Amino acid sequence: MPAEVHISSLVVHSTPRRMQSVAEAIAGMPGARVHGSSPAGKLVITLDADSADQMHGRVADIQRTEGVLAATLVYQYADTEEAMNEELPDVH
Repeated sequence: MPAEVHISSLVVHSTPRRMQSVAEAIAGMPGARVHGSSPAGKLVITLDADSADQMHGRVADIQRTEGVLAATLVYQYADTEEAMNEELPDVH
């Protein structure tokens, strides 16, 4: 079976008071990156994983993080690693 690449983006809601600790916890998770935040306690994150099961587990880990009120999936993409590395022709 060819290697897979899974990419997801989420909006994570926490209380404003807990946002920093939630962001730090998420940033320490494998394949997770925090891209932005708002004073209202919202975080924009992306996740990378090697399989759908691994992605599901990472989303569940975020949902179980202390201080997280909700984690909403915004986008999810999956393809083979080979297809993700394929050269695209220039478009003029």
